[in-house]
Amino acid sequence: MQLPVAKRIPHPHHLHGDVREDDYYWLKDRSNPEVIQYLEDENRYYDDVMRPLEERTEQIYQRMVDRVPDSEVKVPIQHGQFFYYSRLDKDKQYPIYARKKAASRELLPEANEEVVLNLNELAEGDDYLSVTVQRMSTDHNRLAYLENRDGTDRYTIHIKNMETDELLPDRIPNVFLYGSMEWSRCGEYIFYITVDENQRPCRLWRHRLGNDVMNDELIFEEKDETFTLFMAKSQSGKFIFVYSHSKTSSEIRLLDTDAPLSPLQLVDARRNGILYDVEHWGDDLLILTNEEALNFKLLRCPLDDLQSRVNVVEYSEDRYLIAMHPFRDKLLVAGRENGLTQIWIVQDGTLERIEWEESLYTVSVLADQSYETTEVLIQYESLLTPKTTYGLNLLTREKQCLQVAPVSGEYDPSSYRQEQLWAVAEDGVNVPMIAVYREGALDQGPAPLILYGYGSYGANSNPHFDPYRLPLLDKGIVFVTAQVRGGSEMGRSWYEDGKMQKKRNTFTDFIAAAKHLIEQGYTTPSQMAARGGSAGGLLVGAVANMAGELFEVIVPAVPFVDVVTTMLDTTIPLTTLEWDEWGDPREPEDYFYMKSYSPYDNVEAKDYPHMYITTGLNDPRVGYWEPAKWVARLRALKTDNNVIVFKTNMGAGHFGKSGRFNHLKEAAECYAFILDRLGVAAEQEVANPQ
Repeated sequence: MQLPVAKRIPHPHHLHGDVREDDYYWLKDRSNPEVIQYLEDENRYYDDVMRPLEERTEQIYQRMVDRVPDSEVKVPIQHGQFFYYSRLDKDKQYPIYARKKAASRELLPEANEEVVLNLNELAEGDDYLSVTVQRMSTDHNRLAYLENRDGTDRYTIHIKNMETDELLPDRIPNVFLYGSMEWSRCGEYIFYITVDENQRPCRLWRHRLGNDVMNDELIFEEKDETFTLFMAKSQSGKFIFVYSHSKTSSEIRLLDTDAPLSPLQLVDARRNGILYDVEHWGDDLLILTNEEALNFKLLRCPLDDLQSRVNVVEYSEDRYLIAMHPFRDKLLVAGRENGLTQIWIVQDGTLERIEWEESLYTVSVLADQSYETTEVLIQYESLLTPKTTYGLNLLTREKQCLQVAPVSGEYDPSSYRQEQLWAVAEDGVNVPMIAVYREGALDQGPAPLILYGYGSYGANSNPHFDPYRLPLLDKGIVFVTAQVRGGSEMGRSWYEDGKMQKKRNTFTDFIAAAKHLIEQGYTTPSQMAARGGSAGGLLVGAVANMAGELFEVIVPAVPFVDVVTTMLDTTIPLTTLEWDEWGDPREPEDYFYMKSYSPYDNVEAKDYPHMYITTGLNDPRVGYWEPAKWVARLRALKTDNNVIVFKTNMGAGHFGKSGRFNHLKEAAECYAFILDRLGVAAEQEVANPQ
């Protein structure tokens, strides 16, 4: 099959005395039949390239499926007289949410299961289903949940009567996909947040059950287009916190759930550069803020005097405090220290860290636990240890292992290795990496290696266990994650040093990581692939221009690659929200800096690695046209014979297909392409050490 060729229509952009040629700008118009035709041509070419790899894809897919346990049941979380949990059976695409009525955890085996929501039944007859937020009313009689069937961020609230198993007539559309729905304590009112024409969550509404949605009351609107609106209920259930949030400042209002008709109460007005979060604990409001504290300090104040604030613990620059988890008997704090996630217990004005045995791990307090509980559920995992749920007794501090997530098939952690590596960036900064591989994978010298990175929004790439990675590890593939600047693995400064006018640090950190792996004998350029999605797609896309010779394959998923054009177009969903992350190209300094790394604007007539690029037609976060334009320009300019495939999911958005097995199939296709281009034989396996 011939390579797809997109026609070129001159479309120069003029700004700040500069001209950017954009001959593929026309691909943005999805109403144009020629645009759809081009995307379908690319999909047919993708199918043609992948056809010889069908057997390998199926082999990888089946080995992943073999790792799916017969049933995955989450540890039940108690709320009142019920224990809530989810289970995912091996033959199902989606989880089933259920509950049991029991006086204690020990009595659960004898209790009858009541299905709360079966997503498999909801998905029947549709190719795509996403259910995000679920909220049970205080009396446990009504379930509100958010549902979407097209991959956008516009969801619909449905409310289910748990006694009759029927949906109420109340149906509320245009609601944001998360942080957008909470009940009043009485259960007569539901609060929700809708999105504007650019899918920005910005309006808070109050709905009374049984009333016409058209008569719902707008109680707050966030009019600043650089801010978004979210909400969350306090651990105690006493308040709904309404967040107006940008990348650099926040403003929070309190809504008393016992007084759903009362006005919102402002905590602190927004100030540029000041971020804060709040929680409720006893008679106090807890405040976590970066004011005069880069890595955030923890304060408390009486609910009746929000300005009388004192330190809960002494501030330390060595700890990055991220979240508060107040329970009736103790206050837990989550954050980062020594490059790892940590949980501390507040005791006598100090933070006492909960210790773990492994040198690399990820630990978190499970969400939606009861404020009254004396046993807090904590999730632990590492690159080698499956998700493990512990019950922490708040009174004795004892940890009890309640569950280790099952791993289907043979798995011996001692047959694998995890380690932390450090590369030196071009400015002398040490950049951490985490690696996992099968024992013996490096015995014969450099090995095939997949280097992953993200590095934006302060999001962290933590060590995690993935059973579906095991078939690749057994083939001798080394997996490495570069924790580059732009994340916050090493604290808040790690994020600040990888955004705005320091964004290039993200890319040069990744390049330094790749060079270190080559220099230390882990791999070679002909054996290395780079992966990243969304903003991570920007990362590997920029690296393709800056140091493509270090990689044989680059895999950008839903990549943000047309940085300048997107950040200038305020009609695109979420653009205005991103100016505090990348810069505002209406300003000359930001414009030229962003242009210097934007992958689309820096494609050159030179050799590029093999590329496997994906997008979703309905993606509201990264428009399909960004990778489409980039692929078209790469095809026109690159000077090599390497293969570029570009797959558009015509019925999904930013997160690809829905359903567990659909995700595994997509992953198997991607790995088949990578392994084929890296020269890994289909039958290759790492020999068991003697």
